[in-house]
Amino acid sequence: MGKPPGYCLFALLYYETLKPFCIFPITRSHLCLPGDGQTTKLMDRREFLKTRRKKAAPAAIDSPRPFRTQSGVNTYTGPWTEQEIIHLLKRTMFGAKKADINYFKTKTMAQAVDELLTPTAAPPAAPVKEYITSPNAANPDTNIVQGTTWVNDINSDGTVQSQRRGSYKKWLTGTMINQDRSIREKLIMFWTDHFGNETTDVGNANWIYMQHMLIRQYALGNFKNLVRDMTKDVAMLRYLNGYLNNKNAPDENYARELLELFTVGKGPGSQYTEADVKEAAKVLTGWQINGTTYTSVFNVNRHTTTNKTFSAFFNNTVITGRNTATAGDLELADLLNMIFAQQEVAKFLVRKMYRWFVYYAIDGATETNVITPLADIFRTNNYEIKPVLTALFQSEHFYDMLNRGCMIKTPADQVVGSLREMNVVFPALTDWDTNYGLWNTFYAWMNNMGQNLHDPPNVSGMPAYYQEPMFHEIWINSDSLPKRNQFTDIMFATGYVRNGQRVQFNCVEFAKTLSNPGNPNDLIDEALRIFFRNDLGVQTKAQIKTQILLTGQQWDYYWTNAWMAYEASPTTANFNTVNTRLKSLFQYFFNLSEYQLA
Repeated sequence: MGKPPGYCLFALLYYETLKPFCIFPITRSHLCLPGDGQTTKLMDRREFLKTRRKKAAPAAIDSPRPFRTQSGVNTYTGPWTEQEIIHLLKRTMFGAKKADINYFKTKTMAQAVDELLTPTAAPPAAPVKEYITSPNAANPDTNIVQGTTWVNDINSDGTVQSQRRGSYKKWLTGTMINQDRSIREKLIMFWTDHFGNETTDVGNANWIYMQHMLIRQYALGNFKNLVRDMTKDVAMLRYLNGYLNNKNAPDENYARELLELFTVGKGPGSQYTEADVKEAAKVLTGWQINGTTYTSVFNVNRHTTTNKTFSAFFNNTVITGRNTATAGDLELADLLNMIFAQQEVAKFLVRKMYRWFVYYAIDGATETNVITPLADIFRTNNYEIKPVLTALFQSEHFYDMLNRGCMIKTPADQVVGSLREMNVVFPALTDWDTNYGLWNTFYAWMNNMGQNLHDPPNVSGMPAYYQEPMFHEIWINSDSLPKRNQFTDIMFATGYVRNGQRVQFNCVEFAKTLSNPGNPNDLIDEALRIFFRNDLGVQTKAQIKTQILLTGQQWDYYWTNAWMAYEASPTTANFNTVNTRLKSLFQYFFNLSEYQLA
């Protein structure tokens, strides 16, 4: 069929891929297309899904546009209602569970933000050996019993390490599903993407797990200390050739990414030179990996002991060359002190946080009113992460209506978020075999939708966070959108079974968590407040209610009576009556374009 003019990318995909599955016919009003004359359109909200944009620099400071907000980092003083809580939870966690929403209703905004940024739960148990080692492996880990952890076992066999990488990704999926009531898991994903290591290139799952735990340690700690320890991390040394960097042939890989991707970036205020990269590489010579202890070691015999001189951007700093056993740590400290003295470090990191938690476009007003003051907070607090996030999540800018419901969900938000919001029940964690099998299924779905956990396409991380001009629009295409809908359709229809245990969306149990499920209007409104960030129109909701919950009837009591009958007598027949309607209702909601936004 021809494509009518004015269709945005998302609306086109929605129309062409979802129309066959809709319960009632799709019209242009359902698509919320530009030019339809509506005052509240989903898809042209902030114009974030236009198929063409003016090209901008990665750290982009565009001219102000009329759809952008002028709000800044002053403390938000508006209403603190369920809507603000859901917005905060969907941006800081994977989905907003009803139980979490109810919990934070008892807190002030400051208390809620502080609790989200102050995790108290113990770290998750380490991943276990849930795989069966091949009997043909040259060096099998037969000393590791199934169900016990492999993270402390030294093993160089390629087959074993491949199996452990799979185990790690299943475990990582499980930690996201079972996250505590904090930002920690989403922030770990942020930092993992920031440092952009690929597990397949590193190869050694033990090293990858060690890097994960390093990120977990510093996720809400000190960024400068994180960079220091990440520089010596064995997975990083392996991934960016730091272990090959020596005085006879300095390898510039890590030094280049340290400046370009990890600290000062390539924004308008960053003018480091190619000579700076070369000098930084000399500072970092001498670090190696001990393959028998899985630790990083410094070898002064491989280190460039001469002085290293940097450009005017770094105030012509000279790092004194050293020739002792502590030279590696001492010169690294000098290098980081020099780098972190640059104001651009804080701005570069705050821009990345902004694009992760708020919105992808940074215009002149945002740079002035949000990025710059947050960067000042970051520097003033010696690069402690928590103060800058506290200011962001308590700011008027974060709760500005133009910053709500404007971000396309990541595959992790789509998969893990839906599992959590629908209160999917998994077996006890002691049943590792069942859980790892199920976690693998959900990891595979995220991967198929375009997000391979701890395996970005390259060191820059996931393109959705840096690739101009599309940024997060990359998550949605003609391949990924049908898969998103297919995933939720399966979870409504049958779910997945392992070892006789089924996990799926239980619509009746979810409805029971709502305040007034017997009233079809209240049920629809409350469910939409949890699932959607942009509400449906009154007429649309009325049509959905009539055709799904009332099965074509006109009176609300057709649903109310069915629900009351089920509550009074939960027989199979009464259950099936309400369950069939609820499954159709929620499945329809999850197939709408609005569900793809957070």
